[in-house]
Amino acid sequence: MQLINPLRFHNLRGDMFGGVTAAIVALPLALAFGVSSGAGAITGLYGAVFVGLLAALFGGTPSQISGPTGPMTVVMATVFTALIAKNPDTGLAMAFTVVMLGGLFQILFGVLRLGKYITLMPYTVISGFMSGIGVIIIFLQIGPLLGHEGSGSVVNSLRNLPSFLANPNPAAAGLGILTLVIVFGAPARLNRVLPSPLLALIVGTLIATFLLPGTGLRLIGEIPTGLPKINWPVFQLDQIKDMLVYGLMLATLGSIDSLLTSLVADNITRTQHNSDRELIGQGIGNTIAGLFGGLPGAGATMRTVVNVRAGGKTPLSGVVHGLILLVIVLGAGSLTESIPHAILAGILIKVGIDIIDWSFLKRAHRISLKAAGIMYGVLLLTVFVDLITAVAVGVFVANLLTVQKLTEWQAGEIQATTTPSDDMPLSHEEKQLLLQAHGRILLFRLGGPMSFGAAKSISQRMTIVEQYDVLILDLSDVPILGVTASLAIETMVKEALEKRREVFIVGVSGDVQKRLRRLGILDNLPPRNRLTNRLDALQQAVDLINGHQPEVSESELKM
Repeated sequence: MQLINPLRFHNLRGDMFGGVTAAIVALPLALAFGVSSGAGAITGLYGAVFVGLLAALFGGTPSQISGPTGPMTVVMATVFTALIAKNPDTGLAMAFTVVMLGGLFQILFGVLRLGKYITLMPYTVISGFMSGIGVIIIFLQIGPLLGHEGSGSVVNSLRNLPSFLANPNPAAAGLGILTLVIVFGAPARLNRVLPSPLLALIVGTLIATFLLPGTGLRLIGEIPTGLPKINWPVFQLDQIKDMLVYGLMLATLGSIDSLLTSLVADNITRTQHNSDRELIGQGIGNTIAGLFGGLPGAGATMRTVVNVRAGGKTPLSGVVHGLILLVIVLGAGSLTESIPHAILAGILIKVGIDIIDWSFLKRAHRISLKAAGIMYGVLLLTVFVDLITAVAVGVFVANLLTVQKLTEWQAGEIQATTTPSDDMPLSHEEKQLLLQAHGRILLFRLGGPMSFGAAKSISQRMTIVEQYDVLILDLSDVPILGVTASLAIETMVKEALEKRREVFIVGVSGDVQKRLRRLGILDNLPPRNRLTNRLDALQQAVDLINGHQPEVSESELKM
């Protein structure tokens, strides 16, 4: 596998136009995310440059555009707040060290080939935490929209909400409302030529500069121009654990965010991304972004879709997007100094509203009350506790419910009988043989994959019938046998043999046969008791009951 994606120029015009368009969309968002994080607008631009450029060069999704995103910024704001509060002198450097740790974790995920597993998360959990992040963004931007300083948490924002509403800055509130009108109401045709966030940024800044001077508007202010300085990693031994947890949180969220965007890119481009390579590319981008004081980033869905629709198809479009933002960082910093925070807050509120999964929120209760409960629970935990707790609780509960359903289904596929019944599909000959046995044969049939959830049902069914002379265990329809279910079968066979009952095992093959052989279950039975056909097993069982010793066939000896 090549380390760097080869830059091909067969789609030069489309990639150039896609990259330019994506950069235009990314500029106001990068500034807004930087301000929202609490570390300054320039950190958003640095993150957009390094993650956007390096993820395109090293990643595994050709048309993907990467940079700071709402979910990553929400987590990063928490990291900045927590570490700076505990370490006023070194907290900022420690926070960027966390960004590097997150990038290194992502590289590790890719090297360990975990890409295919990361998105194996219930949709209810993904919907809940994404919607929760959208709610967080909206609440945190209410203050800046009305001309006040932003709050560090949702709880503080809600606590200050009455004060924000009672004492708005009229100029800031007006610009914020104008921004919302533009980003929500811009005609689709105009949006294709001039993206609504950039239009709102230009119009609002011009109005603030020429019509609203001296009105107390909070502005971005001076931002550095030129190449950023290197921020070498800084650690505090007593906070290593917290930093590792924050880094893992960023890595997990960034990986999920990026790979979900990769799936969107696959759907609209009819291509197939490389998940593990994408994680490595995102990890390299985030590691370097942290080294140069930039926000962490991930695959950005909106920017990726804009890129593809504008013609971008190869990594060249992502490189163009990153280089354009780099030019802005190097020489156009003065153009962004007069941007009011209220405009950026309006743009971010639009981002927050777009992140919320309105479609599922409206229908979740109709699909399943349990699914709705998980989704709303994850949403509330994301907003009022933290993301890791929300995801951990959501995945645990969702998997627990899935195991319960699987166990119920598996229990229905476990059948035990001594007489013919409609519940068990038997041929006419098999029914006749069971009748001839007069209840002395216990036919125990398992069907479908048998996981640990089936073990209890296996044990329960065995206690129902105690009087029998021959046990026939039919595993013909079992493709997978879990360890716990295997041990339950081992116990069943051992108890039957201890009571000097005859045991036949039918239809084992492949992985099931290997599992039973490793446990020694098959070795405890003579070859004639290991059969491939249930009818043959019933016939031999009837012969044993009637006192006839069956002969061993060649096919039985091979098992």
